[in-house]
Amino acid sequence: MVRIVTDSASDISVEEAKELGVDVVALGITFGDETFREGVDLSTEEFYKKLAESPQLPKTSQPSLEDFIPIYTEAKEAGDGVVVILLSSKLSGTCQTAMIAHELAGGDVYVVDSKSIALGERMLVDLAIKLRSQGLSAGEIAVKLNDAAGRIHFLALVDTLEYIYRGGRLSRTAKIAGTLLGFKPIISLENGEVKIAGKERGVKRGLAAILNIMTELPSPVADMPLYFGFTETRDKCDMLRKIVLEKFTGFSEHISSVGSAIGTHAGPGACAVSFISEE
Repeated sequence: MVRIVTDSASDISVEEAKELGVDVVALGITFGDETFREGVDLSTEEFYKKLAESPQLPKTSQPSLEDFIPIYTEAKEAGDGVVVILLSSKLSGTCQTAMIAHELAGGDVYVVDSKSIALGERMLVDLAIKLRSQGLSAGEIAVKLNDAAGRIHFLALVDTLEYIYRGGRLSRTAKIAGTLLGFKPIISLENGEVKIAGKERGVKRGLAAILNIMTELPSPVADMPLYFGFTETRDKCDMLRKIVLEKFTGFSEHISSVGSAIGTHAGPGACAVSFISEE
């Protein structure tokens, strides 16, 4: 048997995890002197309410060794392989913690750096589930996931770069350049790092720019959905879905609300699309 593990930045709820047969390790979210486990004792809706009310940006924290070791130990005792799919190692130390836990616990464990966040990470989890159902071993699944991770594209329109900058994921120079004259910034992930892919005045132009960028990239794989996401409100996401699916016809879709670990840095009012491209 192959066990699939991911972190809560993949935005898989507790209920979904049980249904899909996936273990989710929670990241921490701290408001002042209160720390919550994402998706466990702080829902997405509660997070955005707190974010609006908090005078300070919350802090995020990675899972601990103790979050991973029991999973590895249990799998080892059962003779199961483990595939661990985590958010970009350029943005969090979660991958490193998961690998140290493997060194301590042993077992047939493969840690996959998604080089992405949220939608991109969830996409790899869904692919892993599909490959598991086809009877592939943990090692075989990890090889295919590592290949796919290098072909994930992630594009988002955010209201402001302030949250990303204050969260330490963007330089001050890039933040200033991306928010001049009230333009809406478009961000991407390149090799797991946040980059500014463009900026447009107004939401409609920003969404159209995302579509233009998509058309210039290698085509999405035909047997995977296009993944869409939003922070707090989905009106912009629905606009993005409409224009993308009119251009990329015949694709199925997956849509989800982006949780607190990524929402802390993206801020409310963001929307995103992600897909795996052809080789």
